[in-house]
Amino acid sequence: MVVPAVVIAAPASGSGKTTITTGLIGALVAARHRVAPFKVGPDYIDPGYHAVAAGRVGRNLDPNLVGADVIAPLLAAGSADADIAVVEGVMGLFDGRITDDPDPLGVGSTAHVATLIGAPVILVVDAGGHSQSLAALLHGFLGYDARVRVAGVILNRVGSQRHEQVLRQACDRVGLPVLGAVRRDADLTVPSRHLGLIPAAERRRDALDSVAAIVAKVGAALDLPAIVQIARRARPPAAIAWSAADAIAAADPSAVTGPHRRPVVAVAEGAAFTFGYAEHAELLRAAGAEVAGFDPLHDPLPEHAAAVVIGGGFPEAHADELAANHSLRAGLRDHVAAGRPVQAECAGLLYLLSALDGVPMVGALPGTGAFGPRLTLGYRDAVAVADSVLYRTGERVTGHEFHRSSVDLATDVVPAWGWPGGDGPATDGVIHRGVHASYLHVHPVGQPAAVARFVSAAAAADIPSPSPEEAVR
Repeated sequence: MVVPAVVIAAPASGSGKTTITTGLIGALVAARHRVAPFKVGPDYIDPGYHAVAAGRVGRNLDPNLVGADVIAPLLAAGSADADIAVVEGVMGLFDGRITDDPDPLGVGSTAHVATLIGAPVILVVDAGGHSQSLAALLHGFLGYDARVRVAGVILNRVGSQRHEQVLRQACDRVGLPVLGAVRRDADLTVPSRHLGLIPAAERRRDALDSVAAIVAKVGAALDLPAIVQIARRARPPAAIAWSAADAIAAADPSAVTGPHRRPVVAVAEGAAFTFGYAEHAELLRAAGAEVAGFDPLHDPLPEHAAAVVIGGGFPEAHADELAANHSLRAGLRDHVAAGRPVQAECAGLLYLLSALDGVPMVGALPGTGAFGPRLTLGYRDAVAVADSVLYRTGERVTGHEFHRSSVDLATDVVPAWGWPGGDGPATDGVIHRGVHASYLHVHPVGQPAAVARFVSAAAAADIPSPSPEEAVR
């Protein structure tokens, strides 16, 4: 069955896509729709707000990280049991990875993803500063590439009734229907920090209240029936829904541990480590692991943990609490000393170091971390420098960096990755015993063989197997 789908895009970043998308999702849910939420690009934060509004996990669609051929299958898988999919774009409609490719769609832009899933686009326009000239802006987006079907406009941050009237006239001039007009409202904001919005998992009760307020105000301003009708015009390509089991079996059938040995893989979660893709746990389980979540702010290392995954997040905002969990820090040091597998990305790398801005961390890796004003951001075509529990020397991946910190590692460490840098080849991260730690975020859907290899390493670790009653699913 083809699920109706619509893409919420914008002419530029900062137009209010996340607010409008979250409000639309929640309003559709209130109207008794089953909504599957998605986000274009490598963003971990926006899907958290989508999930609060939808009542189901938010997922990402990023051709750069998983390949263009997997986007439609991922949409189909994430839309299972839903009756409409809402996809929030990234940056401006045609903004993707910066390359020399002359194709206007680029790679990974919202426009690119919209064409891959055959979905119509609704533009969110920040109305501040716009008047009749809005018609010219919309005319440009309408005619820029015929493969992209712009089906309507949502006017955001409208100043007054008169302002709305003028903007509607501009939209009429280019034949685009106005699907909503949201007034400027200081309450329709979500607190931000140095890397964007504060994740919903960090705010919990406040996030629920914020989303409820957004849904009430944005939902009342949108023409939901018209938006649903536009979504029904989606013409997705024929695609078999992505399956974690199929991905693992195709990547490395010999790596699947099977029912006789289901190692526990402990996955960090909670307020300090909120960055992760929903498919990661699904792939771990498909490869034969039992997945046990734990909160490094409070919990010890889960019993029988044969391997540990520590993803991205904001350890600097919780450094003192992380330092105070002496039991977990000691457990992780012992785990690393025993050579058991660890995958750590960005925040996970910082957490495993000796200190972060002078605050003691785990001390399992030789080095320290510090935060600064410089933002490091972008896709990286990386090559594995050495064998590890995830990759073999010479294997290539495309990942993404997004951080304002730096690390000072011991000079004799083995780096995890290498890639071309602005002033010559660059390296990133460290391989130490069973640890693979780096700044690079890699989407597991794009690297199922690495997931299978990681679970195989966990199964081989010297850890007693838990009984079925002890296993955490």
